[in-house]
Amino acid sequence: MHPRFRRFALVVATVGLVLSLFVALRPDDDDDEAAGPTTTAATTATATTTTEPTAEPPPATTTVSPATTAPPPEPAFDTVRITVVGGRPRGGVQRATIEQGRDVVLVVRADVSDHVHLHGYDLMADVAPGTPARLRFTADVPGRFEVELEDLGVPIADLQVRP
Repeated sequence: MHPRFRRFALVVATVGLVLSLFVALRPDDDDDEAAGPTTTAATTATATTTTEPTAEPPPATTTVSPATTAPPPEPAFDTVRITVVGGRPRGGVQRATIEQGRDVVLVVRADVSDHVHLHGYDLMADVAPGTPARLRFTADVPGRFEVELEDLGVPIADLQVRP
């Protein structure tokens, strides 16, 4: 085998290896959320041979810098789930206690169409069979707050926010 061919084959193999590492170690593109902090890792491969000495320069060094992205931290939400059957909360009026300053998500699933209203915070969301209502808020006001099906006038939860 000719020394130049060996050198060419070694360079091609090195580039293939570096590209394979880049594809295998790259971050997933499935994340639709905003990108968090980015760090860059460098992969360096140097091709060398131990064949006959020649006057040609040594093979080039190939550097590939794939960017790795750390996912953003997940917000800590307190989730309160309520199920309404026949226009009434399953198991009676739900009671939940939340610490002041916490982020909260109220998720209401119902077999009736109505508006879910969180009194005191004056938040409202539509609910219907197959379409849950979601109310996201920060529990920054201490006190006791009623959650009701507004049109039916049915209380479904009692939310207490403690300082």
